[in-house]
Amino acid sequence: EGAELATGGTRRGIVVSTLAEARFFAAGGFDDILYAFPVPRWRLAECSALAQSLQQFQVLLDSPQGLEMLLQNPLPGGKRWLVWLKLDCGNGRAGIRPTDPEALALARSIAQGSPELVTLVGVYAHCGNTYGCRDIPAIQAIARDTTAAVLEFVTA
Repeated sequence: EGAELATGGTRRGIVVSTLAEARFFAAGGFDDILYAFPVPRWRLAECSALAQSLQQFQVLLDSPQGLEMLLQNPLPGGKRWLVWLKLDCGNGRAGIRPTDPEALALARSIAQGSPELVTLVGVYAHCGNTYGCRDIPAIQAIARDTTAAVLEFVTA
């Protein structure tokens, strides 16, 4: 009910952190879901099933190996993998640093490689490094730094 309220009744555009959550929302009629963790090989079959059954099931990538894995496992029926490049802007959990020269190369590889198989939707950053903040100014500083890093990366 909360997710339906949050989406204004559209049941679209939600972000989940587990595939159990994705399956739960898919069973509840949501058909535009982002799995906000770079796809591990051992979860590929589950992600493929969700991508085939939903209008849009989107995943994160943060490495050339992840891209190659998706390219080697295309979705059937004219569907394609919809991916966001996961940037690590200080969280240290997952993603590629936007200042890493490989990040721009990876973004270009996704965007220009095989868009009929893997399509770049955008870039994604999570400010999990705010969890230890003790006040609003500290949170705002991390938000500003993350926004600046993402905008600089996207501009490049």
